Amino acid sequence: MTETLASPASTDQLPQRRVLANGIVVLVKPNPTADIIAARLFMRGGSGWETAEDAGLTNLLAALLTRGTEKFSSLEIAEQVESVGAGLGTDSATDYMLLSLKTVSADFASLLKLAGEILRSPSFPESELELERKLILQNIRSQREQPMAIAFESLRQLMYGDHPYALPGLGTEESVAKLDQAQLRAYHQRHFRPDNLVISIAGRIDIDEAIAHIESVFGDWVAPSEPLAQLTLPAVSTQPSRIQQEQPTHQAILMLGYLGATVSDPGYASMKVINAYLGNGMSSRLFVELREKQGLAYEVSTFYPTRLEVAPFGAYMGTSPENAAKALKGLHYEVKRLCDAPLSDEEVEATRKKMLGQYLLGKQTNAQVAQVYGWYETLGLGLDFDDAFQAQLEQVNAADIQETAAKYLQKPFVSLVGPQEVLTELESVELA
Repeated sequence: MTETLASPASTDQLPQRRVLANGIVVLVKPNPTADIIAARLFMRGGSGWETAEDAGLTNLLAALLTRGTEKFSSLEIAEQVESVGAGLGTDSATDYMLLSLKTVSADFASLLKLAGEILRSPSFPESELELERKLILQNIRSQREQPMAIAFESLRQLMYGDHPYALPGLGTEESVAKLDQAQLRAYHQRHFRPDNLVISIAGRIDIDEAIAHIESVFGDWVAPSEPLAQLTLPAVSTQPSRIQQEQPTHQAILMLGYLGATVSDPGYASMKVINAYLGNGMSSRLFVELREKQGLAYEVSTFYPTRLEVAPFGAYMGTSPENAAKALKGLHYEVKRLCDAPLSDEEVEATRKKMLGQYLLGKQTNAQVAQVYGWYETLGLGLDFDDAFQAQLEQVNAADIQETAAKYLQKPFVSLVGPQEVLTELESVELA
């Protein structure tokens, strides 16, 4: 199914928000341009609710949602979707679980009804559970052979310690091997309830029509009398440290990590600009300085995902063993330089323009629009955050960036993977 890009005229219709009697939050962004409706059904939750004992539970549950319900088998679900050329899938993340659908407007009501059956009455068939468990375990084992995945996994554990953000989304071999139907059903009963659901829709539909469809599918779903469970997370209290892991590879993986701003922190927008300036694309500082000018990096970039809690900021690169020491010093220097020397106004303006352009391109299709608005609502930011974030980016200046860098980008956590002789050499590299 091809989705036409939104036209400028479609942006004139503002998104609308309503809360139903049973607590479901509905967001609708009308776009009559193409005969496509995309919906994102978010359940607040995610791997942030997991412990070391049940790590991977959210990922497993999301994978099994479409594998059978009280009424339909996995094959029957697939046939209903494919017979009309629609799209339906599930996903899980740190702060939410998600069911996505996309279809032509004539089939939206039937697909939404199927989505309601999947969300409300999954059966978690034992045969499907065992099959999915095998696939997940294979994936976990495969990642143990990938140097970048090893370095990132170790970095996350260093940074977050006992906090759930330290846990791998897939889980561990030990935890996944023990997950069972009883845990899946208990998690589903606790989190899958109407007052924990956000339905975000974009396409050829208006708010009243959307509400009517949603009421017909979910209107009889009554929220339990007990209040929603509240997540209480431990404070992140780790101190910067280093881990080195031997791997017989042809390159060394160097990764620096910092505990960054939450999405509600005043430094959030500045951190996003820092991330874009340092590691977003071939014009970024790390790419230009370490790869183009010095020839040190096979690949080099940064990451800064949006999180409800303290978010990780990381800079990483793959380099040849003979260049590892110089590359590690260079990677740290380029990050630390933001604390010591302000960017020029031209550098800030160019980065802001790039970010705003990419942000707008990320909201071109109905599916992208439904994702953005639903995600913001799930994080508790609201519809206004879409405009507010763009306004925040416009206001970020060189002084803001330097101040934010000085606050968050001081001594790093360090995760290194490579041949033993390289790791031995790197032990003497101090990152002050």
